Amino acid sequence: MERIYLDHGATTPPHAEVVEAMLPYYRQYFGNPSSVHSFGREARRALDESREKTALALGAAPEEIIFTSGGTEANNLAIQGVIESLSHKGSHMITSAVEHHAVLDTMNKMSQKGCSLTVLPVDRCGMVDPHELKKAIRDDSVLVSIMTANNEIGTIQPVMELAAICREKGVLFHTDAVQAIGNIPLNLKEVPIDFLSLSAHKLYGPKGIGALFIRKGTKLGKLMFGGGQERKLRPGTENLPAIVGLAKAIEMATADIPGKSKAVAALRDRMIEKLLEKIDAIQLNGHPEHRLPGNVNISVKFVEGESLLLDLDLKGVAASSGSACTSGSLEASHVLMACGMDQQTAHGSLRLTLGHGNTAEEVDYTVATLKDSVERLRGMSSLYRDYRRQVEKKRNIGEEKTCTTKK
Repeated sequence: MERIYLDHGATTPPHAEVVEAMLPYYRQYFGNPSSVHSFGREARRALDESREKTALALGAAPEEIIFTSGGTEANNLAIQGVIESLSHKGSHMITSAVEHHAVLDTMNKMSQKGCSLTVLPVDRCGMVDPHELKKAIRDDSVLVSIMTANNEIGTIQPVMELAAICREKGVLFHTDAVQAIGNIPLNLKEVPIDFLSLSAHKLYGPKGIGALFIRKGTKLGKLMFGGGQERKLRPGTENLPAIVGLAKAIEMATADIPGKSKAVAALRDRMIEKLLEKIDAIQLNGHPEHRLPGNVNISVKFVEGESLLLDLDLKGVAASSGSACTSGSLEASHVLMACGMDQQTAHGSLRLTLGHGNTAEEVDYTVATLKDSVERLRGMSSLYRDYRRQVEKKRNIGEEKTCTTKK
């Protein structure tokens, strides 16, 4: 049985070109970039070139890129670093209710240490209202952190407008763009973002490597202490093979984003249309239009999402019930709850995230498989049987009201 991978939101398979680009830096060019001899100079050259490639892909300058272990570390560095460097100005932070836990948990921890925190609500599609942000900014506000695109429901936030508000108010703006880079166009020359986090394994690169964009002239306190690597903000010998892999991955991911995203979005729309057509009592989560090209998040009523996942996995389909970071949790998705969904419906959520390697045949197989799984599981649900009786009753009443008797 061939396996179908529909969990690109959790991680992506590294491109063969990325792996090939990394291999020489495990074998031939293994020097420490801080060493002054020829081995070190070779490594330093690769490090500098990788920084330049990463910056070019984002519309940034090389000196604005700091390599980290991934998106989580980049988020932590941005949030905690701002609080440390601007404590003299204030300690009020603003974020949204649908952020990744790497942002929410970090900000909650800072609030326990004396910082004040405002968590903005979202609408039913998971969208932040820019007017709510404008009202929330205070004189002591120092940082706003709102993600570019949601990792669970795929909603794309109005980052341009949000960042512009912060720039106008003199407040620093950070965005977790882990899910967005390579999926939607984003040029830092055009958007007034001060900090941006990204992770290589979300864009067909290696795991354990990411980056933080820090706009030139912006001060940031450090979390770690040691050597002088990465402008003293991330001390320690650089993971050169992974950095080379990140540079190659982001270079490939940002080439012809509209063309590649159009193909993935077509598969997404095919899946959404067929799911809504063939399975009753389900709903699409997230914004119907402003969403990531590969994201399909649905709630299947009267069925547990975990049961569907296990059934799909047995039939060769890999999917998710939400963020991979919280897949072991029994709690309902905080993202879906923030969108106003009840716990029972939220527990029936399923995230299917498509990538460049998926096909229309895989989409059709997944829909058919999911339909069979839903019907089998609902066959054991008394709640679903009650729901069907109510539907039939309403239908019959409707038919009676539209009937006319000829004289």
